[in-house]
Amino acid sequence: MKQNALPIERYAPVSILDDNDSRGETHPATKRRALLPIGAYLLEEELITRDQLDIALHEQAQQDALLGSLLIRMGFIGEDAFAFALARRSGIPVIDLEQNGPDPRLTDLLPQTLCAKHLALPIKQTGQTLTLAMADPLDLVALDALARALPRQIRIAPCAASRRVLEELIGSCLSHEGTIDALLRTLEKGEAAEAAEGYEHPVIQLVNLILDEAIRQEASDIHFEPEGSFVRIRYRIDGVLRPVRDLHLTHWPALSHRLKIMAGMNIANKRSIQDGRFQRTHNGKTIDFRAAIMPGVWGETIVVRLLDHGKALIALGKLGYTDEAERKLRQMAQKPQGIILLTGPTGSGKTTTLYSLLQTISSPDIHIATLEEPVEYQLPLLRQTSIQEAQGIDFAAGVRGLLRMDPDVILIGEVRDPDTAQMALRAAMTGHQVYSTLHCNDVFGALPRLLDLGLSARTLAGNLGGIVAQRLVRKLCPHCKRSVRASEEEARLLGHDPAIPLRLATAIGCEACGHTGRLGRVVIAEVLPISTAMNTLIAAEAPRYAIIEQAQREGFVSLLDDGLSRVRAGEVAFDDLRRAVDLTDMEAG
Repeated sequence: MKQNALPIERYAPVSILDDNDSRGETHPATKRRALLPIGAYLLEEELITRDQLDIALHEQAQQDALLGSLLIRMGFIGEDAFAFALARRSGIPVIDLEQNGPDPRLTDLLPQTLCAKHLALPIKQTGQTLTLAMADPLDLVALDALARALPRQIRIAPCAASRRVLEELIGSCLSHEGTIDALLRTLEKGEAAEAAEGYEHPVIQLVNLILDEAIRQEASDIHFEPEGSFVRIRYRIDGVLRPVRDLHLTHWPALSHRLKIMAGMNIANKRSIQDGRFQRTHNGKTIDFRAAIMPGVWGETIVVRLLDHGKALIALGKLGYTDEAERKLRQMAQKPQGIILLTGPTGSGKTTTLYSLLQTISSPDIHIATLEEPVEYQLPLLRQTSIQEAQGIDFAAGVRGLLRMDPDVILIGEVRDPDTAQMALRAAMTGHQVYSTLHCNDVFGALPRLLDLGLSARTLAGNLGGIVAQRLVRKLCPHCKRSVRASEEEARLLGHDPAIPLRLATAIGCEACGHTGRLGRVVIAEVLPISTAMNTLIAAEAPRYAIIEQAQREGFVSLLDDGLSRVRAGEVAFDDLRRAVDLTDMEAG
C-alpha cells in the first residue's frame, strides 16, 4: 500500500551558506520577483530577449509544452542557466560543485540508481538537515522519492547545481557490471517475461545499459563484432578501441534485432549494408546515435557512433592548442576573406576545430552557412544544410546555392573534387570567408593537392588564408602519472645530451583511467598562415622545400615539434605520439 506524500516541510529550501540562519526573512523585492511569470523573470534578468520570449510563447500556444523546455530546445537559453534562474526566482540557492564537492561520507546515504534517475547528490549534512544538489530542485516528484529513501527525521535542503557536473559526479560512482551479469543470467535461464507495469525485457535493459555505459565513459563509438562462438563489444575511447565484454553468440540475434529496431532498420534483411539513427536520453541529456551494419562471415557487425551535442561547442581556448598556435588561428579567422583549410585523418577533431573557429566570429550581424555530410550537430546562428546527392545537392551545387543566399562565411564539409574546389575558390575571390577540410598528411601537402584538383597557382595565391594540420594524441593520466628516467633513445630523439640524465613522465594505470594510464586527448597541430611572401612562392609554384624554408623563417612549428614539446612537458608518451606522427626518419637517424 502506497504511503501518503511526505509533507513539503521535509524539503523546504534553506540556505547552504549560513548554517545558523536558514530561515531568515525574505526581502520584499525577492517576494515580488518570485511572483513574476517565468518569462517575465527571464526578461528582467536579461537572460532572453523580448523577441525570443514571443517566439516561445507562440510555439507554446501551438503545442502542449512548458515554456522553459521550449526556450531550451530553441537554443535561446542554456539548460543550466534556466535551472539556476528558476531556482533563484524560488529562493533556492545555487551551488558550484566544482568548488564545493560532495562529502565522500554521504555517498551511500541514497541509492546510486535513485541519484542517477533524479540527478541528485548529497553534499553535506548539518544535524538533521541534508543539503542535496539537484539539476531540478523544484521537481517535487523527485524530492518525494528521495525523501522516502531517507530516515524520516532527515530534512532535505535542495540547491541547484550544474546538470553536466552532476552527471559526471554521479556517473563516476555507478557501475553496471553487476546488473549486466544479472541480465545475462536471466536471458540464459529463459525466464518468462512479467506483465508488471513498467517491465522491460532483459534484452532491452541490456542494450540500454551498454549504451549508457558508453556515454558514461565518453566513448565515441561502440563496436558489436560477432566471432565464431562469441560477440565482442568494444568502446572507442580517446581514439583507441577498448574491449568491454564478450557475450555468448546466442545473445547476438536478440541484441542485433533490438539495435535494428531502435535505428529504424529492416530487421528481416541480414545480407545488406544498412544505416540508421536514434536518440536516447541519459541523465536528462539527449544523445544522438548513428548505427551502421556490415554483413560478415560470422554475422552482422554493428558499429554505433555517439554524437553528444554538448561536446560540439568547445571554446577555441579549451581545445588544447599551444598559445602561439591559438594566436595564429585567431588571426586567420579575423581575415575578411580567403580559404582556411583543416587537414588530418578521420577522427582528428577537424570538425570540432572548425566549429570552434566559427564560434569566435559568430554573431547576430553576420550570416554563417554550412554544407555538411551529414549535419551531426545543430548549432545556433548557423544555417546548416546536409549534402543529399540523390536530390542533386552535392558540395559544388550547394556552394552555388549558398552564394545566392548572401552569406558572409561559408563552411564546406570537405573539398573532394575539382568542382567543389573551384566553387570554394570562387567564393573566396568574391569576398567570403570559406572554411573547409582537405585530405592530406600535412600543411605543405595541401598546396599540391589543390593544384591536382585543378586550381591555378596564380589564382590560389592571395585567396588562401591559412592551413592547419592536426592530430589527437592520448594524454597521460594525471592521477597516476610518474616521473622516470628516459632511455638513451628517447633522450636522443628529444635532442638531449645522453650524458645528462633526463626524466620523462609515464603512467601506471589507476581507477580514474580504467587502468590504461591514459585519460583524455590533446591536440597537436601545425598552423601555417599564408603571408605575402608565401603567396609569392605559391604563385611561382615554388618547390616544397622553398615553402618550408619560408615557413620556418616565419616561426612555423611542425606537428613533430609540437608533439615532442608535449612529451617534454609530460603530457603525452612517446608510444602515443608515434601512433599519430611519423617518427621513422628521426629514429633511423
